Amino acid sequence: MNKTELVAAMAEQAGLSKKDAEKALKAFTDTVAKELKKGGKIQLVGFGTFETSKRAAREGRNPQTGATMKIAASKAPKFKAGKALKDIVNK
Repeated sequence: MNKTELVAAMAEQAGLSKKDAEKALKAFTDTVAKELKKGGKIQLVGFGTFETSKRAAREGRNPQTGATMKIAASKAPKFKAGKALKDIVNK
């Protein structure tokens, strides 16, 4: 499912116009991104948790030359599915 299909499904299920459903989806993704950027965490009970994980600086290798290189520390977004979502998927 791509974004257009998701917006159409949300609009149909919630009884909204596609334009309003797209605004709601954009507001949701923007809010999640801002909170994760601040280092926060968003918990949706029954669905899952959005959070960040820290990656330490490390040494890697260039696959073409084999030369070692430093990889800087970074943060990566992470999603952990909740029990209710896992149960729905596994039925």
